Amino acid sequence: MTHFPIGTPGKPWGDQEKQAWLAQVTIKRSYQDEVVSKLLPLAAEFEQIQYGALDYDVEKYPLFAFKTKNWHPEKKTVLITGGVHGYETSGVHGAIQFLATKAKAYSEQFNIAVLPCISPWGYETINRWNPYAVDPNRSFYANSPANESAAAMAFVATLGDIFVHIDLHETTDTDELEFRPALSARDGKDYEKGVIPDGFYLVGDSDNPTPEFQKAIIDSVAKVTHIAPDDDGQLIGVDIAQFGVINYPTKKLGLCAGMTNNQFNTTTEVYPDSPLVTTQECNDAQVAAITGGLDYIIKQLS
Repeated sequence: MTHFPIGTPGKPWGDQEKQAWLAQVTIKRSYQDEVVSKLLPLAAEFEQIQYGALDYDVEKYPLFAFKTKNWHPEKKTVLITGGVHGYETSGVHGAIQFLATKAKAYSEQFNIAVLPCISPWGYETINRWNPYAVDPNRSFYANSPANESAAAMAFVATLGDIFVHIDLHETTDTDELEFRPALSARDGKDYEKGVIPDGFYLVGDSDNPTPEFQKAIIDSVAKVTHIAPDDDGQLIGVDIAQFGVINYPTKKLGLCAGMTNNQFNTTTEVYPDSPLVTTQECNDAQVAAITGGLDYIIKQLS
């Protein structure tokens, strides 16, 4: 077994190991140039809110949310989140594309709030963790250890009841090449190699699985990109609940999709490393997931 280059096998990381990990992290792209520059023009169509800034660099990492302008208490509220894992690029740009192309039309039926990039430092460093080796997507709970998660939860708490929450993610080859080995090393555990699904899939909520909602999203995304086939009845080592869907206990695990008492939630997982898809198709798949889910809800409410 090849051990991760930081830490001692079988021993969880302390501050020294976390600092050694952070020291080898580099900036690889610009949040300001690639994300903020695309968000600012949207302020004319939506209410733009800066709900905080990451304390690593408050000038460089402002946190933005957008709300539809015709907000009304009688409408159901939809929450769209992207970039909880900053390295999952189509989660960020799919959220922006939804805002730019589809959100206004759906605002006739829904209040819509979009947090396009919850983890901008992770976006710039192409990283799953924040600088403290903490995973924001396991940190959505009271007294969160992640600045990113705490700021998002505080803002979402101002929105009232959330009816639908769609959290945009990717599963990438680097999950097995880098991030899961690092996680095992950080926690002092042996790394067991997993399988990256070849295609799109969803993570529903095992405490509220909503299979028809999940199916509507799968059917919508299948028009854009291929859905991951199961691996002996599993995806990423978890038993499938239905085609293209596995379920996690979202609240228990501190996942972003479980941060509210919503009626419908899902976490998308685009596979950007497939030779069968382009960057634009990955973004399109995220938008198709949102619209497929919202179209289903509209039919249920009519």
